[in-house]
Amino acid sequence: MALNQMVAEPGTLTQLDRQTLMSRAKRGEVVVIDVRPTEEYELAHLPFARSMPVDEIASRLAELPKNKDIVAYCRGPFCLFSQEAYQLLSAKGYRIHKLLDGVSEWQAAGMPLAQSH
Repeated sequence: MALNQMVAEPGTLTQLDRQTLMSRAKRGEVVVIDVRPTEEYELAHLPFARSMPVDEIASRLAELPKNKDIVAYCRGPFCLFSQEAYQLLSAKGYRIHKLLDGVSEWQAAGMPLAQSH
């Protein structure tokens, strides 16, 4: 049922290709949030992404700008954390989008990853 809901709401998905997303995030035009647990973020994450585990979003809203697009990602197309982030942030008036890619899909496409040190 959750997958049907995700597929039925294609407007929630970001339409940016990977290169454009990375370029816009690097320039600070879009905020990318990794909504997986911190441990997973530290192992590998998308470049320029901020760690913001889904269970911390409600208490960290002040860290997110309302005047920029926010793109949330988690473990890939079947991960529901980004859907939870989407619902929470859109209800609070944020311009939120979901990325179907997770770290594995990003890496499989030949895109670079970052690690926390």
